[in-house]
Amino acid sequence: MNTKQKKNDYLYRSKLPDIQIPDHLPLHEYCFQRLGELRDKPFLIEGSTDKIYSYGQVHLIAHKVASGLAKLGLKQGEVVMLLVPNCAEFVFVFLGTSIRGAILTPANPLYTAREVAKQANSSGARIIVTLACYVEKLRDLKKQNLIVITIDRDDPPPGCLHFSVLTEADEKKCPSVHIRPDDVVALPFSSGTTGLPKGVMLTHKSLVSTVSQQVDGENPNYYLHQGDVCLCLLPLYHIYSLVTIFLCSLKAGAALVIMQKFNIGVVLEYIQKHRITVVPLVPPAVSDISKTSLVLKYDVSSVRRFVSGGSPILDHEVGKRLRDRFPNASYGQGYGMTEANALAMSLAFAKKPFPVKPNSCGTVVRNSRMKIIDLETGQSLPHNQKGEICIRGPQIMKGYLNNPEATRKTMDEEGWLHTGDIGFIDSNEEIFMTDRLKELIKYKGYQVAPAEIEGILQSHPSIADAAVTREEQAAVGEIPIAFVVKANGAEISEEEIKHFVAKRVVFYKKLHKVYFVNVIPKSASGKILRNNLKARL
Repeated sequence: MNTKQKKNDYLYRSKLPDIQIPDHLPLHEYCFQRLGELRDKPFLIEGSTDKIYSYGQVHLIAHKVASGLAKLGLKQGEVVMLLVPNCAEFVFVFLGTSIRGAILTPANPLYTAREVAKQANSSGARIIVTLACYVEKLRDLKKQNLIVITIDRDDPPPGCLHFSVLTEADEKKCPSVHIRPDDVVALPFSSGTTGLPKGVMLTHKSLVSTVSQQVDGENPNYYLHQGDVCLCLLPLYHIYSLVTIFLCSLKAGAALVIMQKFNIGVVLEYIQKHRITVVPLVPPAVSDISKTSLVLKYDVSSVRRFVSGGSPILDHEVGKRLRDRFPNASYGQGYGMTEANALAMSLAFAKKPFPVKPNSCGTVVRNSRMKIIDLETGQSLPHNQKGEICIRGPQIMKGYLNNPEATRKTMDEEGWLHTGDIGFIDSNEEIFMTDRLKELIKYKGYQVAPAEIEGILQSHPSIADAAVTREEQAAVGEIPIAFVVKANGAEISEEEIKHFVAKRVVFYKKLHKVYFVNVIPKSASGKILRNNLKARL
């Protein structure tokens, strides 16, 4: 429903009614509300070893970890860093940190030593849990009072402790703490709308709110149930996986199959072996699976849903191919950012689904309001007009750690989070995200959205992957250029690609140059690293 509060004030809300959110509860208590009935049900399944942890075991180990952290001297409000790939230990430490009343900052294990040091030092991490092979990356850290714990089965490196100091602690000796709703529990790092990575302060209230908005109520817009088995391939240090996969599944009573690296064959093997029902991925992986003939060799009938998110929207042709390969599965796209958790989720995933248009992200989540503002005037816009997406609701971050200036630039005095993403809301209240503000190309004053051109390029059968960015040119300001990966065995020229795009766009969106590359550089979450491409020019 659209709510017009005053002149030039267009606000939008979900098609689903608001719900009562138990935002007074600490995150761990909220997620384990159904422990009594789920105690013996599997929650974590390690794909590489087939080891299974039940809900009851996860709850027990998390409390042991909380007790172990306290015994090591970690106080309420202090920070634990996790520098690990997807694994059961990530779940144990995250939940144990929450129980202790401390803060968890998840870091990308592929970071360089410099990047690790920056996040650890900025967050003030007291304890780091990692793998022995990553200990060398800690060389630039401030060492005072720092405790390093390795999760490997073998003996820890010199100066480090073994993970057993946490898992063998007495859960009955965990000190009780009073946790307030506005206490920070997670501190992921994000570049936000622009600039260098900053610590995003997510509170117990904000994370409980975002999970509740997605999975609670009579008709949750992200419907999961205790019979679901969800693939946990996306990195848990990323907000998409942390919230939509891990925490939502835990609250809903679903199971997680943990996987570390994307491999189409292994994904299909796990789907068949574990009867996976929900497959959340980033768009490039969804596109790859939609094209492969390997699907025909596996029983994939258990899959009822593909979820896409974390990077620009896929061309709707991908959805058509998925329906051919996975006839029992629905497909849709979500949209969110670290500072606001999930902002929108396709209502095709609701318990009672709504029809959703191709490339739509659904509607804003319940208990929130959204507006689209003009890039020049800041005025809120009516239906079908593009502008910056702004969101307000209980799931919004508390702010950036030790960075009030960046917080003020992102969150205004009325509590609106300015996402830096460009999109519009149509007359059916569906959200369409067209690009990120900082990635827009300005050609003679016209705005060109890279994601739009990338979708066109990726629809070509001879193109396996593509990325669009800008190149400076004095006469016009910036010109759109493309980096293209050819499909195996395909032959296509620069001029053919330019012509292919030119037939589908207005004059100022035409490509001026095409560079052929072997791979498009991307982050673990699937976002194109455009700065890496610009550096090649």
